[in-house]
Amino acid sequence: MRRWLREHALSVATLSAFTIFWLLQSVFGWQVHNEELAQYGQHALSYLGYLHSGHFVEATFENWESEFLQMGGYVLLTAYLVQKGSSESKPVGQGDRPEDRAENATAESPRPVHVGGLALRVYRNSLSVALLMIFAGSFLGHLFGGVAAYNEEQMLQSGAPPISAWQFLGTSDFWFQSMQNWQSEFLAVAALILLSIVLRQHGSPESKPVTASHATTGA
Repeated sequence: MRRWLREHALSVATLSAFTIFWLLQSVFGWQVHNEELAQYGQHALSYLGYLHSGHFVEATFENWESEFLQMGGYVLLTAYLVQKGSSESKPVGQGDRPEDRAENATAESPRPVHVGGLALRVYRNSLSVALLMIFAGSFLGHLFGGVAAYNEEQMLQSGAPPISAWQFLGTSDFWFQSMQNWQSEFLAVAALILLSIVLRQHGSPESKPVTASHATTGA
């Protein structure tokens, strides 16, 4: 067990942090939402009831949406674009790595590499496809959770009739929620790309070696 934890410590740490923060989000969101309901003379929701509410679903998927858009877009952009001096970029002028070519496969290479054809073409882009599919699912979760939260808010405030998810998709409210997250994600990526040109973090694969020149590109 100790060996397993040592070999998987990075994923264990990040998934543990995710679980803790998501749990805390649900608890504090539950309290905030019940305070809002109380202001309108409505009954408080149970914790389990809150987990099915538009308020919680929207808040969760609104953030997941932007995170996976950032990661999927980042993977694709770094496949084709470079930034001289950044540890987040492949070296300027580098084409396909020898390891990316099917003819250089080894016995330990993943099965799609040996199968070739369509399986290989899909596998060559599977990371960005998977991330962008999660983004698409999160986008829908944000949309349906958001319209539920929007309809509840409108009903409490003015008694307005509910709108459909398609109608909510055309509102400024939905796109304001998305854009305020999307812009911050790409700002963070740009900061990492540019700061890694001149700054270092000893021991991190996201950083160039401490002794590397600022012009050195790639980690």
